[in-house]
Amino acid sequence: MPEGVGVLEKKRMIMDDKAMQRAIARISYEMIERNKGVEGLCMIGIFSRGVSIGGRIADKLSELEGVSVPFGKLDITPYRDDITEGSPEDRTDIPFSVQDRDVIIVDDVIFTGRSARAALEAIMKRGRPRSVQLAVLIDRGHRELPIRPDYVGKNLPTSHSEVVKVSVKELDGSDGVAIFG
Repeated sequence: MPEGVGVLEKKRMIMDDKAMQRAIARISYEMIERNKGVEGLCMIGIFSRGVSIGGRIADKLSELEGVSVPFGKLDITPYRDDITEGSPEDRTDIPFSVQDRDVIIVDDVIFTGRSARAALEAIMKRGRPRSVQLAVLIDRGHRELPIRPDYVGKNLPTSHSEVVKVSVKELDGSDGVAIFG
């Protein structure tokens, strides 16, 4: 059973590995189009599955444009508004400056918008980007904050009681998106 899903029953598969590859390719082309290339771009994936997806997008951008796109990994745990105890170990690894760059934050699923808010706060503490964009594989709605992704692999209306689980080869052994409930 995938982590965090508990005893919920799998309702249906939303994306298989091929659908995920197509979504990542489409998002990559949209980024190139919107930013008129990759000059000045950097990508930052949110732990944990946003790192895998962001790394794939960065690789695709580099493949398409022939230019390496800087990639970092962001641990938003210290910036979350729902954690009050202690100071957990920060696994962030951003080996470049975000100052005056176009930063693209990548996450697997956007739900309430609180993870994206925490990521914005973490990035702003590292400098002042020229712009910040948000890419997600799945947008399931139910926003609690006025945050909207710029790039979406798939819009997936869900109920509050459903759980969307993204699996990536790097962590789970296979790629896919499923709804549990």
